[in-house]
Amino acid sequence: MNQSECPVPKEQQPTNEFIELSKSKIFSWPKTKKSLILILIKFWVGAFLLFLVISSGSVYFKTSLFKYILLSFFSSLSIPLLILIRLYLGWNHIFNRLTSEKVEYEESGWYDGKVWEKPLVLKEKESLIASIEVKPILKNLIQIFSIISVLALSGILIFQYNNF
Repeated sequence: MNQSECPVPKEQQPTNEFIELSKSKIFSWPKTKKSLILILIKFWVGAFLLFLVISSGSVYFKTSLFKYILLSFFSSLSIPLLILIRLYLGWNHIFNRLTSEKVEYEESGWYDGKVWEKPLVLKEKESLIASIEVKPILKNLIQIFSIISVLALSGILIFQYNNF
């Protein structure tokens, strides 16, 4: 964006927000599906161990080791789900800013919000960034979220309808 034509502060321009988000340590995880899955597995294993310790204090589960492990397994999936939700919200916000025709910005604070309409060249450039860079990331996040959600919901159903 040409700084002389654009009234939007540099840090609030959608392209610059995309670049900053891409450089962020946490938000760069979903750049490749494989790396995101590996990171989520690490968080899941850590959460699983933590949930094992937490649920070990229950007298109810001391009678059934299988229930104890299954409960820790399925409840620890909540940590990767929360991470995925946060990643999705951040990337979806950038996607919406890149694909919108207008840019909402603040000059000095929340009370002086303004709207600037993007020129056609900038709209095309940012929509290309959104479709090539951000859309695949959102697609991967939704796929992984769906898989983990199905696992978590199946765990709830197992505990709801089975007598161990």
